[in-house]
Amino acid sequence: MGKIVLRLDRVMADRKIGLNELSEAVGVANVNLSKLKNGHVSAIRFSTLEALCEALHCQPGDLIEYDFNL
Repeated sequence: MGKIVLRLDRVMADRKIGLNELSEAVGVANVNLSKLKNGHVSAIRFSTLEALCEALHCQPGDLIEYDFNL
């Protein structure tokens, strides 16, 4: 059985943006973004996903993947 995996860390590295800068741009607390970045969440709001996509200039599929091997 697969698993949904968040790739926020990879996209942040590609865009060379730090947690503090992204937190300010998105309006989400550092601690919550850190949990997203490290995959320690079970849900994400569409409004948060939209804000992340806008700040990182990416598509939702860049941030969320389904890994068939997990």
